[in-house]
Amino acid sequence: MTDNSELQVANSVADAATHEYLAFTLGNEEYGIDILKVQEIRGYEAVTRIANAPVFMKGVINLRGIIVPIVDMRIKFALGDVIYDQFTVVIILNISGRIVGMVVDSVSDVTTLKNDQIRPAPEMGTTFSTDFLIGLGTFDERLLILVDIDRLMLSPEMALVENS
Repeated sequence: MTDNSELQVANSVADAATHEYLAFTLGNEEYGIDILKVQEIRGYEAVTRIANAPVFMKGVINLRGIIVPIVDMRIKFALGDVIYDQFTVVIILNISGRIVGMVVDSVSDVTTLKNDQIRPAPEMGTTFSTDFLIGLGTFDERLLILVDIDRLMLSPEMALVENS
């Protein structure tokens, strides 16, 4: 039988667990993805277009011998005019062994959040379906929209993997 003090210690350890997120911007919002999914960050470069690809699929690049599809999240989520400038970057992700590039407006930092700093995402009309959100990270007057990047990139609407 567990006494109350052991239970309190177990709960405080669970609350103190931390997760690291790469913070990036899309439009006026700041998002975060699990840093362990990020392989590298690159400046935006020209891509090779693929015929009949969805408009948000910019094309592919050859990354050290690997053909990587590049998705522009700003186009995917209709975030206004897409401008490629010196801040535009491609986040190279490793999603279940599949390498995918994601174009974002900019990357700011890596943020460590404790479990008690993550709140559930409210049900509302956002650019991301709440199915693809982990929650909202709150810290230092900032609000980070935490994206379940695996679920988003592997979703049928992204068409990055064949359904079996």
